[in-house]
Amino acid sequence: MSKKLINNPKNVVREMLEGVVDSTEGLALLAHANVVLQADLPEPDKRPVAIISGGGSGHEPAHAGYVGKGMLSAAVAGDVFTSPSTDAVLHAIRACAGPVGAVLIVKNYTGDRLNFGLAAELAQTEGIPVEIVVVADDVSLHQTVSEDRRRGIAGTVLIHKIAGAAAAAGKTLGEVADIARKAASELGSMGVALGACTLPGAKEAGFTLDKDEIELGLGIHGEKGVERRKIASADELCETILKTIIEDRKITKSDRVALLVNGLGATSALELAIMARGAIAYLRENGIAVERVWSGTLLSALDMPGCSLSLLKLDDERTKLLDATTSASAWPGQGRVSQKRHEIADPKGSSDEIAYPDAGPQAKQIESIAHAVAKKLKAEEPHLTDLDTKAGDGDLGASLERGADAILALPNKAWATPATALIATGNALRKAIAGSSGPFYANALIRAGRHLQDEATPNPAQWAEAFETGATAIAELGGAKEGDRTMLDALLPAAKAFNDATKAGKPAKEAWQAACDAARKGADSTADMTPELGRASYLGDRAVGVPDGGAVAVAIWMQEIADNL
Repeated sequence: MSKKLINNPKNVVREMLEGVVDSTEGLALLAHANVVLQADLPEPDKRPVAIISGGGSGHEPAHAGYVGKGMLSAAVAGDVFTSPSTDAVLHAIRACAGPVGAVLIVKNYTGDRLNFGLAAELAQTEGIPVEIVVVADDVSLHQTVSEDRRRGIAGTVLIHKIAGAAAAAGKTLGEVADIARKAASELGSMGVALGACTLPGAKEAGFTLDKDEIELGLGIHGEKGVERRKIASADELCETILKTIIEDRKITKSDRVALLVNGLGATSALELAIMARGAIAYLRENGIAVERVWSGTLLSALDMPGCSLSLLKLDDERTKLLDATTSASAWPGQGRVSQKRHEIADPKGSSDEIAYPDAGPQAKQIESIAHAVAKKLKAEEPHLTDLDTKAGDGDLGASLERGADAILALPNKAWATPATALIATGNALRKAIAGSSGPFYANALIRAGRHLQDEATPNPAQWAEAFETGATAIAELGGAKEGDRTMLDALLPAAKAFNDATKAGKPAKEAWQAACDAARKGADSTADMTPELGRASYLGDRAVGVPDGGAVAVAIWMQEIADNL
């Protein structure tokens, strides 16, 4: 059974609606129908045109999240991915519609059309005027079915907003329906899934994908897409999707558009923002004016990883309706955007400025070793990520890979002397690596570099002193000590071994190898330690059995130096 935060699978819809109403001011729930409505509707003869929508559950925050002044009067919820009953829709019409009637906004699925359509017929026999607006915005089906058979997907939310604002402005039933239908006819959406969703109570997901596969052109009910293909970058997916929408909806360079970037339920805000970036850039590169943008999970497919993009042609009236205020809790705001990205130059300080001397006798060797270390860290990224995922937050490999790229990008003059090399590398790492690794390494390298400031060609003993100085700097900054299961469990034994070997008169390469051996032994020993500091400490004894990723990383780059001396 798939894990869900539910009580009984049979009760998920009602309990979900009760949770929405309990936690949102201004909403009410019909006692014997799964209908959420505005709690403070005016007397029937004073009501504007009612805007009613809904469909199967599992699309949260749709549809109940869009109930509010200036948007939906009521939302009707069916079982998960199942149309609501005719009677539930009829209850919603009776509860919300006054003499001026109601507009039903229906996504183009057979069950929804049948139940909302029959409810409309019954309401009209009771003397309630009703108009139906069908949304069929899924352009992925452009080569498969006629336009009137396309699915209604995430772009429907924009029609909710436009119709609701038109009704709140006092438009007649016919006017509201006409405005909504015209908007729906100039709306296109298309989605991509990285995996399937799992229904409450189901034992497994609806379909499976290989690690490098995606489904392109899917609906909102956990079904497969129009095409299965290999995964591509976010920018490439944006281009594929937007090209299809633009061609199908006949959007030209003279058009203004609203963009909706919608998460399908298990897509992070980080990924949606990257998709928004790619979509905006593509549209602007093609001369299309992006005037409104909304990004977030607005109409989901339970816990499906993926997203959809929607484009709606804009004119002044449509833009005004989208901008109109609403109390609906899930509407994401104004969506206004600048016509270009604003970037401000980074402020500079004296610590960013390094006076590079002429290249010293060790410059070439230092540069060669530094590049070898950087390439080794990049190659070890999967291994370090795996270690840090098992006993940490999983970011170590990616962080050190960014640091490695920063090292490789340093100019040749950075390697002029040991001191400039260490300080330049420290500055590069503090800028490239956030979290804890960046400051620790930067502090150690900068302090070690200052220790060697006056030494053009340090001897092994001086290198050992600098190394110990750097390790001590990390201990002081982080407050850790040997035995706390951190990178210091590799660094401090290595510093001692390096010092002891140089004092014993060992050659530089032999002394450094002694330090490497101590680092490796120290890193291995962390597997038996209970973490005292860092994010691994949150796991307590659960981290035991896996060596600390930071300590292992130290052993890796130290050995790479030894191999290139």
